[in-house]
Amino acid sequence: MWGVDILLKKKNPLFFFSLVGLCAIVFWGKVTARETGVPEPVFSEQTEECLECHRVYTPGIVADWMTSEHAVGVPAESMKKPDLEREVSSRSVPEGLLNVAVGCYECHSLNAESHKDNFEHFDHKINVAVSPKDCATCHAEEAEQYLSSKKANAHLNLAKNPVYHALVETVTGVKDIGDGVIRQLESSPSAKAESCYACHGTVVEAKGLRSIETDFGEIEVPDLSNWPNQGVGRINPDGTAGSCTACHPRHSFSIEIARKPDTCSQCHLEPDVPAWNVYRESKHGNIYHAKQSEWAWSNIPWVIGKDFTAPTCAACHNSLLVDTEGDVVAERSHDFGARLWVRIFGLIYSHPQPKKGQTFLIENQDGLPFPTTFFRKTADGFLLEKEEQNDRKQKMERVCGACHGSAWINGHFERFASTVTEADRMVEAATKLMLDAWNQGLADQTNPFDESLEQKWSLQWLFYANSLRYGSAMMGPDYAAFKNGWWYLMKNLKEMKEFIEIKTALKKLYE
Repeated sequence: MWGVDILLKKKNPLFFFSLVGLCAIVFWGKVTARETGVPEPVFSEQTEECLECHRVYTPGIVADWMTSEHAVGVPAESMKKPDLEREVSSRSVPEGLLNVAVGCYECHSLNAESHKDNFEHFDHKINVAVSPKDCATCHAEEAEQYLSSKKANAHLNLAKNPVYHALVETVTGVKDIGDGVIRQLESSPSAKAESCYACHGTVVEAKGLRSIETDFGEIEVPDLSNWPNQGVGRINPDGTAGSCTACHPRHSFSIEIARKPDTCSQCHLEPDVPAWNVYRESKHGNIYHAKQSEWAWSNIPWVIGKDFTAPTCAACHNSLLVDTEGDVVAERSHDFGARLWVRIFGLIYSHPQPKKGQTFLIENQDGLPFPTTFFRKTADGFLLEKEEQNDRKQKMERVCGACHGSAWINGHFERFASTVTEADRMVEAATKLMLDAWNQGLADQTNPFDESLEQKWSLQWLFYANSLRYGSAMMGPDYAAFKNGWWYLMKNLKEMKEFIEIKTALKKLYE
């Protein structure tokens, strides 16, 4: 093996022991296969070539991949399983991929004609970024569901909504002080990529090639802008949106990791989307933290009461769930809003879920890119009708009904609906104050996020109302009370009122 020769010539003990460890992993996997009677994985010639080098130079990646389902099976075997147990949803897979493990080459060579990040790499045409379109080769249903979701459109929904765009620019732009005023400088790509677009996704573009020095001499690789990034709405070099690795991380692509709430906590946490924080202090989160080591995280389908005993984010939002008799409780969906009827965060009030994932297309009756007007009239043509809302709510109730009785479920959702309405009323009160300030000239409406009073108004709906709604939805009472909930909704409203009174008095004084 020429890879081994290079190692020995370098006489680098760290490289040597890395290789020994990886060989042990491969050997152990093959011994286990022989002992269990499971067929040994079959690697394509191209993937074998990739591994020969990358076992040395990126050993962590190879070791991680060796633990994956991709490494130990072949698509043809998965396609023989009953529908509820299948991991390959595509009804047909290219002949050349059917009977080999899903390896380096199988993922990084697909759809080369549309990949602007494709390059010549040791006699192979390789893509740097793997996109949902590539994953769709085997996972067609999941890719289709995901690409129509709000998550896959997360970058566009942030960048193409002028209000959200103004929020990002105002928050992440460097500020300068001069002549007694704060000047807003343009937000840098780096600042945005490390903050808002880390979750929403950047635009990854191939700018050409760059040279790097390796043990094989100088080689050329794609020069990518806004890379690395694994945001859910990343715009890929092949023009597609989304990143499957946001939830199924490279290179294990583990369903266990994707199902654990810790994965969702990367983006869904306080103060603006406090789902993880509320879950962590809820009874469901309490059970998860105590019992997670006993749960069967990778089983397909996921059996309620057997494989796990309390819901996670995935259980409520997208996993294929069955009861102990094998009857389907909830269908799998990679549109994570498919079981949601009401949207409890965003601009500015709660509202029915949007009909399409491209929320930047929404326009309300005032001509603004909001799902509601300032006085809570919904942009009905863009949002779900009542019938679809009820259907989705029933889907979620079926998930709850696997563990709870009807009285418990009805009581919870009635209380949640009441809390959502009350949170909206607290936002409406703050919005009335803000509109009054704008009308009096006490604040400039050109940018609704750059003045102190406007920032207090934003806190009311972006942080505090969200916290109250999530605290109610997921039964985390302190987030509904004192952790950015009722207490801060009240306090912030009072401070807005007093702020306006002071500015009004000062205005009259200097008139």
